[in-house]
Amino acid sequence: MKKVLITGAGSGLGKGTAIGLARTGHTVIATTQIWPQVSELRAQVQELGLADRVTVDKLDILDQRDVESAMQYDFDTLVSNAGTGFGGPLAEIPVDLVRETFETNVFSNLNLMQRAIRKFVDAGTRGRIVIVSSMGGMLTAYGLGAYCSSKHALEGIAATLRDELAQGGTGITVQTVNPGAYDTGFNDRLGDSTFHWQDDRVNFTSRSSIEKVFSEIMQGQYDPQDMIDKMIEVIGADKGNYRNVWPPATEELIKQVQQDAWTRQVVSE
Repeated sequence: MKKVLITGAGSGLGKGTAIGLARTGHTVIATTQIWPQVSELRAQVQELGLADRVTVDKLDILDQRDVESAMQYDFDTLVSNAGTGFGGPLAEIPVDLVRETFETNVFSNLNLMQRAIRKFVDAGTRGRIVIVSSMGGMLTAYGLGAYCSSKHALEGIAATLRDELAQGGTGITVQTVNPGAYDTGFNDRLGDSTFHWQDDRVNFTSRSSIEKVFSEIMQGQYDPQDMIDKMIEVIGADKGNYRNVWPPATEELIKQVQQDAWTRQVVSE
């Protein structure tokens, strides 16, 4: 059985996965961004009778004190799940929002992974890093450019760590999990964030056109339990694929988009 530290367990896929891993017998340190989420999750864990398998604590990956505290736990698997995002056309989104997205999704996640890797190396632990990326790490979508770009960067980090750690003989393995569009509320909030800065009096991309595209994108999101079950399977296994895209329809879409990029024509007038 694994000893798993998971970030971003205060809601959505992270929360469901933390609880599911505990139900299947793993020991879980479920961490959340803010204290109210800690209280809520602790109460839920107690109610489910999982208090002996789940420790709930605060870990805002932007807070170095939280990171230091988290490294005191005994774990052999880090599930780097915490993430954020802001929506809007990349040609107009304020760059400070892009920086904020990268600070969480890229730099702070890398910092946490580096700390966990050093912990494993110093202890001689053949540990594992499971990076929760996104379908957005391998394709893009209108209005989600900042988020997708950050996940593209995370994909580069994951692949590099995978190869470096293998060549270094550390015994530490790296895997990615790439969810499709699941109805956790995250995607909807990402889209809604656009209208905290977009202004028809200033921006050339109108609110109505953005809303229309977002409405189309958000349709047909999948049941989150499907992805939670897949994450539990991947994280709980002793071996598996490096890349884990789910559901299969999303994997096929990504492959098609990447293939089409080789023949896509651009015409200047």
